[in-house]
Amino acid sequence: MVNTIFLQGETQTYTAENNATWARLYARMLPQWKRYANPRYLEGIECLAFDPCRIPQLEEVNRFLCPRTGFRARGVGGYVPAFEFFDCLKNREFPTTVTMRHPDQLDYLPEPDIFHDIVGHVPMHTDKAFAATLVRFGECAHTAAERDPRVIASVIRAMARFFWFTVEFGLMESPEGLKAYGSGLLSSHGELAYSLTSPEVQRFPMQLEWVINQGFEIDHYQPLLFSVGGFEQLYELVGVLEKWMREGRLDHVSGGEPAVNERDLESFLRSSSGDRQN
Repeated sequence: MVNTIFLQGETQTYTAENNATWARLYARMLPQWKRYANPRYLEGIECLAFDPCRIPQLEEVNRFLCPRTGFRARGVGGYVPAFEFFDCLKNREFPTTVTMRHPDQLDYLPEPDIFHDIVGHVPMHTDKAFAATLVRFGECAHTAAERDPRVIASVIRAMARFFWFTVEFGLMESPEGLKAYGSGLLSSHGELAYSLTSPEVQRFPMQLEWVINQGFEIDHYQPLLFSVGGFEQLYELVGVLEKWMREGRLDHVSGGEPAVNERDLESFLRSSSGDRQN
């Protein structure tokens, strides 16, 4: 049995230390966003009206977010398996971690926290084209669940790689040069600047076949990043990804990272079984 916990109430209690950690993270990101974030992210930050000194309640976030694109942040108190996560996107809900990192973890956190989810992801959800892309990606999960159980692990790996190199670590072309739109970059003080200025980072225009066969590791700054011309292009790429799923072109992508864990695989298989019974 997979333990998925969606919180029923939106109100969370945070300590003075939690809020101080938020304030410190937020203050040091401000100049980074102004320099390296894409314009639509900056518009989203302004729209959401975050308090830089305290962690927002999700109901406050949703008050500004929902009227823009219909998306809402939904509190999560436990692990959400992959299919359930993507299905939330299909329904314009974003599973949002409500816990806050410890003060000694400012620069690296292996698991998402509320700063990563609210500051990294949610401002992009105010953009209609980006929101539509997330919904379409969520629909892809249902297409993936229709595949032969023997190849679903490969399809999940391809989806995870696409999500990683776009939603989490994507770059966008702009008149001012490359800017970041990936949440993993926009919530990281060190990696945001590194991703756009370091000569050690390889940056290429998005190439779907490359991305779905490219492994990645989560415990260090990313050495390879891909850019898109805009969110309209990203929306079309998700359509191509789904088309390739149906054609079987994702059934045997290259092995390696990320590994597909049992809980994620089970979530797709359980959905597939349920669909067939219906």
